[in-house]
Amino acid sequence: MSVNIILIAVISIISIIAFNRPEIIARFQLNAWSVFNRKEYVRMISHGFLHADWGHLLINMFVLFSFGRAVLFYFEYFFTDYTEIRFLLLFLTAIPVSAIYSVIKNKENHWYNAVGASGAVSAVVFTSIFFDPYNPILLFAIIPIPGIIFGVLYLYYSARMSRKQADNIGHDAHLWGAVYGFVFPLFYDPSLIFRFFDQILTFKIF
Repeated sequence: MSVNIILIAVISIISIIAFNRPEIIARFQLNAWSVFNRKEYVRMISHGFLHADWGHLLINMFVLFSFGRAVLFYFEYFFTDYTEIRFLLLFLTAIPVSAIYSVIKNKENHWYNAVGASGAVSAVVFTSIFFDPYNPILLFAIIPIPGIIFGVLYLYYSARMSRKQADNIGHDAHLWGAVYGFVFPLFYDPSLIFRFFDQILTFKIF
């Protein structure tokens, strides 16, 4: 059983248990004020294993399943060893990294709370884009577009919505998780950036 499936199973079980246990949500959700002022750093990780509802959980787990398989393949191909450990490290570090900006921005806001693995899932998606920028991604689950085009649109939309703060979606986590996922492979092999640009520049329509 792959580490991706294990992650999906663990996150799903914890999230489902917490659906009807508000005390679990209250204790382990990302409350920026508690992290910054009470030093409750466990929230930086634990919130990624909780979800608001079935829709939130199913979307994140479906995307993680789909792109996680691709990233595991790329890691095995390019790094040859410790594939599942590298993937686990990507996912688990992406949870707090994607939350740092939100915590700093909302450190005095008692009412700022967040749950979900969206930041880490965004990291997995963008690691996949890094390795294969023209692999098609389904926009709105219908329209196939090159991953790099999807990535640019995703970053633009996340940054714009983050500034607006017009909904309850964690756009900051999406944005910074995506950026982190894109640069993560470079921690192991910085020369891969040249491969990325070579793929961008040598793309041929015909």
